[in-house]
Amino acid sequence: MTRGAAPADLAQALQAARALGLDRLDAQMLLLHALGRPAGDRAWLLAHDRDALPAPAWAAFGALAARRAAGEPVAYLLGEKEFRGLALAVDPRVLVPRPDTETIVDWALECLAGRAAPRVLDLGTGSGAIALAVQQARPDAQVEAVDASADALAVARANAARLDLPVRFRQADWLAGAAAGHDLIVSNPPYIAEGDPHLPALRHEPASALVSGADGLDDIRRIVAGAPAHLADGGWLLLEHGHDQAGAVHGLLARAGFAQVQSRRDLAGIERCSGGQWRPSPV
Repeated sequence: MTRGAAPADLAQALQAARALGLDRLDAQMLLLHALGRPAGDRAWLLAHDRDALPAPAWAAFGALAARRAAGEPVAYLLGEKEFRGLALAVDPRVLVPRPDTETIVDWALECLAGRAAPRVLDLGTGSGAIALAVQQARPDAQVEAVDASADALAVARANAARLDLPVRFRQADWLAGAAAGHDLIVSNPPYIAEGDPHLPALRHEPASALVSGADGLDDIRRIVAGAPAHLADGGWLLLEHGHDQAGAVHGLLARAGFAQVQSRRDLAGIERCSGGQWRPSPV
């Protein structure tokens, strides 16, 4: 998009964005944002596609479209990402929550079914997505979320305050300082291998939340090794991981003594998270 007179109408602005390579949905969301309307108000946009585009909105939209064309996530440009019905504020201090991560939240809630006032620990909470979604679904749960990044915790705490969800946050390196007796430990840790060819496409997101050693499993190894000391009898450890890591994570869990080791598939049918139960009590 070049500077100059604004397009005559909204439809022409969207055409200019598509010429930059933006997909239709991204362009629509960014145009709505520039117009000060909700990002989900696409029906309004379609009904008003011949409305004149004010020059200030054109300038704002042009800047947003250029940043998106350079690879910046739409969620950072909008300052928000929806996750399991929660509107989460996000920025480059945290990863953008992915829809596939909702899979591990659904599984977590299954593991907590029938447990009164369960104790839950979310490791590497980032924006707080998993912890806040669990807390919303289980108001009786005692949810603690930790992250090594003070910047990430600032984002998560602000989300919790805005959503009025009583998650407790703590800065820590994985399980350092964690109490014992949790019913559930859940984590979406870094799991991308150093040198992975997909990393350049993720350059706008914090590398510390993405990369974990030569095979991507360094942090998962640490969590699996340390989790038993912090789980109650029958408690579950659930981990999100890469598309080709389920077998390796199964092996780590089994060797650590976890039972009922299994995986769950994401929206694309890929084994996206794996977990196991720690020393389940006899039935």
